[in-house]
Order: sequence, then C-alpha cells, then structure tokens
Amino acid sequence: MTDICFTEDAPHILLVDDDARLAALAGRYLSENGFRVTRAASAAEARVKLRAMEFDLMVLDVMMPGESGLDLTGSLRAERAPAMPILLLTARDTPEDVLAGFEAGADDYLGKPFDPRVLVARLRAMLRRAQPPTATTGPLKLGEASFDSGRGELIGPNSRIRLTGAELALLTTLAAHPHEVFSREALAATLGLDDVNERAIDVQVTRLRRKIEPDPREPRFLQTVRGKGYVLKPGP
Repeated sequence: MTDICFTEDAPHILLVDDDARLAALAGRYLSENGFRVTRAASAAEARVKLRAMEFDLMVLDVMMPGESGLDLTGSLRAERAPAMPILLLTARDTPEDVLAGFEAGADDYLGKPFDPRVLVARLRAMLRRAQPPTATTGPLKLGEASFDSGRGELIGPNSRIRLTGAELALLTTLAAHPHEVFSREALAATLGLDDVNERAIDVQVTRLRRKIEPDPREPRFLQTVRGKGYVLKPGP
C-alpha cells in the first residue's frame, strides 16, 4: 500500500519498494530528515504516481515482482521522461550489477542492507548535482550541439537534449576545464561515487557520448586519453 508523508517545502521523493517494512522505515527516516516521501509498492504503481505528481528524485528497489527497478529505469530513460535522478536500492551489488544499473540510466546505487544516514547523504548529494550551476559561462560548442553550463542545458540542432543528473554533473565538470584531462578517480569524486565504482564513469561517458557525438564510436569531443582519463575538446 502507498503511504504519503508530507514535509512542507521539502524535496519530493518517490520511494518504490515491495518490502513494506523496509519502505516504511526508510520513508519515516527520510521524512524526519526533511524529505517529502511518496511510497509505491511496484513499478506499475510508481508509473501511476509519476503521471499524477512531480518528484525531485526516485529511490527504486531493483528486485521487485513484475517489472524490475532496472527495467523501469531503462524504460523511463528510453521514453525521454524528465531526467529525474534515480537511486537504485539493490542486494545485488557486484560491479557487474552496479554497472548494469548505470547503463540503464541510474544516477547512483546503494546496497542492501544500508544505513539510513548514508541514504540521506546520497540523496542530498544527488539533488545538489541535479541543480544547474550558479556560475554563468558562454555556451560551449559541441558540433551541432551546445552546452550552457550556467543553465545546465544541452541544446541540439532541433531541441533540448535531456541529461540525467549524473550526465549533467559529468559534462559540467569537463566543460568547466576544456582540454584538461580528468582521471576516472577525479570524475568519480565529482559524481559522489566511491573508488570501487570508478568503472561506472566509463558507463556515464558512453551514455553522454551518445548525446553529443555524431559517431559515439569515434568521439570528437569527449575523448579518451589512454592511461589517464577523459578530456572534453569543444569545437564546431
């Protein structure tokens, strides 16, 4: 069943988990720490909530009956839904499982069981990354696209290109220092990932290339520097 807890003027979180006890405990803790929480017990119920309300972030269990959290994440990204940050909760936290989550479009993950204080810290960090930068700079040309870091917008030849929170954080960091090589460690720190998940940076880079490169297999703008990391080279 759905349980909605309200905290005035708070970030609105959609918490999706079929474990009623865990969801109740997590929802209560989040509410006590300044979040407005709406619960859903399945991906189908989450879709209903997403159509009816606006959310700042989704916390989504991976292993659920019916449509999994991983499938729901991939579906929402494929539908070009608003790029709401998504944190996956999973008892399967091998590197392969984590990378599959990032490939589907998740912004972060947290293994079960988890410390609720860590969940709160992760959510606050994700919300900070999702906010457009306060500093305003001129748009950066990336072929037919342009990135305005001040507005946090990637504009294609015909329309705005949606970015996930993690993609926006990654592109903003690289765009702030074009032609400078960033190690995976540095980029992982920017996205709030721990050292174990530096390989997740490769997944985010691959996703970002699909949105800015004419041919992602032969990147012109977001290039790999062998043995060092990645560099953004803007241009026409």
